[in-house]
Amino acid sequence: MKDQPGDKYRTFAAQAPDLPLFMQPWYLDAVCAEGIWSAATVESDGNTIAAMPFFLKKKWCWNYVAMPVLCKFMGPYLMPAYRNPDDVIRLYDALTAQLPTGLAAFEQDMNYGVTNWLPFYWKEFRQTTRYSYIIDLQQSEDEIWENISRNYRRKIRKAANTLRIAEDLPTQELKRLVDLSFSRQGLKPPFSTSFLEQYVRILSGNNACKVFFAVDAENRVHSAALLAWDQQSAYYIMSGDDPALRGSGSALLLKWTAILYAKKTLNLGIFDFEGSMIRTIEVGRRDFGARQMPYFRIQKEWSPLWKIGKWLFR
Repeated sequence: MKDQPGDKYRTFAAQAPDLPLFMQPWYLDAVCAEGIWSAATVESDGNTIAAMPFFLKKKWCWNYVAMPVLCKFMGPYLMPAYRNPDDVIRLYDALTAQLPTGLAAFEQDMNYGVTNWLPFYWKEFRQTTRYSYIIDLQQSEDEIWENISRNYRRKIRKAANTLRIAEDLPTQELKRLVDLSFSRQGLKPPFSTSFLEQYVRILSGNNACKVFFAVDAENRVHSAALLAWDQQSAYYIMSGDDPALRGSGSALLLKWTAILYAKKTLNLGIFDFEGSMIRTIEVGRRDFGARQMPYFRIQKEWSPLWKIGKWLFR
């Protein structure tokens, strides 16, 4: 049987030295539940030197490329020897030429390694700059602590005196708190309990995540958070709080706990808050001493009806 694009990509991923968590084949298996994923690849002398995974979905008569839930970014990835300007242009062209024909639309958030989007521009894609927020974990613990706002430090100390950190509660408890947070904002949760249970199971099986809970003396769970990581960075994937207990500072305590775990236990260089573009959340990231990290959102629509529908329902 002829190898499928995903098979070639799995082999490539095993050799890629700094492939981000969200682009690992097993991660894509975990999050691409509502469609299928595949990958464009480019070879040289029998070796794959560049790849671009994508998530293909279908709605009514339209096929389109989108971002899976809980997937921060995708985009082209090149082996280190090919990250010079000439190869970037040549290989991005070759990868985008392999996208499925007949697409209604394309939208991807690019990984941080994509700093030149001209090859997309020349093919009439458009770009929006978005921001994540990161902390440099190569600083000392004291330096990281001092960069956190005084108000946040006070609340973290207070929470640490009244709450304990647990790691052995069921995934359903994480889901309950995440759902409560979405409900408080008038939003529908983007994934089911079964999806989250499988997600945690796959990441845990690859030694790539940990869930933290903040619990009080009465065994009430105030907050929960899921931290995931690759060989370079830790990512604050999701968190949730009980609205009735938010005043305890539990959410801030969990963020500090996750930062220390990423630095002292995982020995990683970067803690990534994963955004946000939402103003009220962005302030909280800066108050934790995080700095902006830009990345590109690349989009294109081919279907006129898709364009109209997107404009009507935005």
